[in-house]
Amino acid sequence: MHHTRTLALAAALALGLAGRAQAQASYDPATQVLSVPTISVGTQVYRDFKARLDADGRLTVLALTPPAPDLAARTAAATATAQSAANACAAIRPFYWEIGDAVQRLAGGSVNAANGANSVDATTVMNIASASKWLYGAYVAQRRGGALTAEDIQFLNFRSGYTSFGFSGCEPADTVASCVARADNGVQTPAHIDRFFYNGGHMQKHASLPAPGMALGALNNTTLAAEMRRVLGADIELSFTQPQLAGGVRMNARSYALFLRKLLGGQLQLGALLGSHPVCTNPLTCPGAVYSPAPANSSEHYSIGHWVEDDPAVGDGAFSSPGAFGFYPWVDASRTLYGVVARFDLLGQGIGFASQQCGALVRKAWVTGSAQ
Repeated sequence: MHHTRTLALAAALALGLAGRAQAQASYDPATQVLSVPTISVGTQVYRDFKARLDADGRLTVLALTPPAPDLAARTAAATATAQSAANACAAIRPFYWEIGDAVQRLAGGSVNAANGANSVDATTVMNIASASKWLYGAYVAQRRGGALTAEDIQFLNFRSGYTSFGFSGCEPADTVASCVARADNGVQTPAHIDRFFYNGGHMQKHASLPAPGMALGALNNTTLAAEMRRVLGADIELSFTQPQLAGGVRMNARSYALFLRKLLGGQLQLGALLGSHPVCTNPLTCPGAVYSPAPANSSEHYSIGHWVEDDPAVGDGAFSSPGAFGFYPWVDASRTLYGVVARFDLLGQGIGFASQQCGALVRKAWVTGSAQ
């Protein structure tokens, strides 16, 4: 024990700081390695310190995790990244961004367009397109008490074969069921069963199935919104422009952030299911995939109504559900942070992916405390 305490003191001195090694330090005589879980230096905490005392008396530091950036540093880094004119965020202005945890919003703000105009803040209501899919996945998980059926999973990670849902989707006066019956929306393609195909038909058909399915077929825009709020929480404000589960929701960033906090805080069952039942999505690299809207070089997975950003080259494991008009909500891989990039843009290609690129940079800036 005396040797261990000596090494711990030497560890602090090796940092050039008046540090204090915490309890539960361990020393392995076979390797001459000291492991110290935390070392406090004033108000700073260094973690996972490992050092070896060599035969010549020198201390070799093997590992050390420096203190995490404080809130001010994280906020400054994320803000600078969102407002940068030299990264992916510059191309998507104007927009609103926000980062928070299970309890509260931690940082955020509106970023003006290049001409100074801004029309987006936390309360701006917009069509969120495919960000609706995450809401429906959470709705089903909540109705099931967290125990999804095999049929639920097949529909919610887009392997049901219902892939003929048209671009126009539903009419505003439709019900969930009449939308399924419209044109080819409810047609199943046998060759696509058990293969990933990104399409709104999976969720529309699933919602319309009679009990023990969700049995939402008779609901219209108004009653569908009321039912979603009944299950997800009356404090989440949303409406439908058409009764399309995969893309018809209209809401603001503040309400979507509340939904994400409920995932992190465990109030919604899907929080524990994030990333579960993943399927590969890139038809160029995955024999089980037929169609993905992601760029051809992107190889992410798809879970229960949301993406897993685990591309081997650039992914950080976050969970997300970007919408075609630029609304991009996410939860980080550690399930401790959420974020939103809120914008509405009908022009251009890859709008949702552009927001995803910006959001990923803001997320990295927050975690590292360094502007991106």
